[in-house]
Amino acid sequence: MIDFLPTGIQLSYLIAASLFILGLKKLGSPATARQGNVVAAVGMLLAIVATLLDREVLNYEMILLGLSIGSVLGAIIAYKVQMTDMPQMVGLLNGLGGAASALVAVAEFWRLLGGSQPIPIDINISMLLDVLIGGVTFTGSMVAFAKLQGIMSGSPITFPFQQPFNFLLLIAYLGGSAYLLVEPHNLAVFLGVVIVSLVLGVMFVIPIGGGDMPVVISLLNSYSGLAASAAGFVVMNNMLIIAGALVGASGIILTQIMCKAMNRSLVSVLFSAFGTGNTSGATGGATGTTDKSVRSIDPEEGAMMLGYARSVVIVPGYGMAVAQAQHSIRELADILERMGVEVKYAIHPVAGRMPGHMNVLLAEANVPYEQLHDMDDINPQFDQTDVALVIGANDVVNPAARSDTNSPIYGMPILEVDKAKQTIVIKRGMSTGFAGVDNDLFYKNKTTMLFGGAKDMVAKLVSEVKQL
Repeated sequence: MIDFLPTGIQLSYLIAASLFILGLKKLGSPATARQGNVVAAVGMLLAIVATLLDREVLNYEMILLGLSIGSVLGAIIAYKVQMTDMPQMVGLLNGLGGAASALVAVAEFWRLLGGSQPIPIDINISMLLDVLIGGVTFTGSMVAFAKLQGIMSGSPITFPFQQPFNFLLLIAYLGGSAYLLVEPHNLAVFLGVVIVSLVLGVMFVIPIGGGDMPVVISLLNSYSGLAASAAGFVVMNNMLIIAGALVGASGIILTQIMCKAMNRSLVSVLFSAFGTGNTSGATGGATGTTDKSVRSIDPEEGAMMLGYARSVVIVPGYGMAVAQAQHSIRELADILERMGVEVKYAIHPVAGRMPGHMNVLLAEANVPYEQLHDMDDINPQFDQTDVALVIGANDVVNPAARSDTNSPIYGMPILEVDKAKQTIVIKRGMSTGFAGVDNDLFYKNKTTMLFGGAKDMVAKLVSEVKQL
């Protein structure tokens, strides 16, 4: 029995790793995402049970205490969090994952520090990498959380000689790490490396504007996985190495998808201080900061346009998330379909504040998966669409990205709603999006503005459509 245990644990890890990969595969489609979550969760449960059977576990009481506290807190947070706050929650969980991985390295260093044996160089390198990646992930995620939550400004925070200062921090980390490779039993230098890593995380995120938060969240998610993988090398746990590597790889892939969707390089995202994060502006009517005029309508006119259309494409954005209007939108779509109108949803990869934000919200309202269409699929169909209904989206539908070479978002792929026969934009006012760029769509001849809160306006549209 004892001889079989190590082999059984490793076999359990292999099965768990296979379930992780299968779960990730299923997460690639909204139709199978929930099933993928369950499959991956089963894999994680198997990995945890196998680890708890390991003979090297010293204190089951502390493990069970931590498991109980974490489970209770996690359940409470998951139950109470609003769907609009999901990006902040993801950022917070990324940070806690990075902190946990970094603490593994700190604890292992403390354990080895009290021994008389030299610290193996491979373990030493793993600890130093774990501290760097975990520390950057923790403080960087906390800053991202603060920006998304409105605790601090979403605008880029820059100061003179910022990049040279960051370079000096990196040199300090490398210098301290090199010293520890030669003289590993030095607590003061190790703590200095930890502090530098934490400061680097703050400096990494503060110059990034609100317009790039979806990219930052996916990148920090990748970092949390890499930190976990490094922690696996520290404690020599194969499951932790594999799970961390899968999270790190998937996060990097998602980051590349986000950058492609914005037509920007990762370097540009991290260092160009793009996006003001300021969505303030005119709050009512057709007034704003421009001399160009817009055409506004009331809910009755909007209902007539929608009710007598043959095809309608709904484009959700962060404004829909803030207003929690997804259930009203589903009700509107159901009524239109009963009237013979074909309804589809157009999803931009970076709509909202995190990847897949709109998909999650619409899934909560039980919108059929087959009605959700990504940007590449839906764009060729706008020419044949009678009405495009834009609800709270801004930068992702701005035609300036296609036509204005002077625009900071020029070249960014957008949902081409301006090609529809008619476009209705539901918006509180004429404020800019996170990129801080005025939207040319609002002033097009085929565009009409329905000013007001998304949930209120959609509810009025529902009421008016019922009377047609």
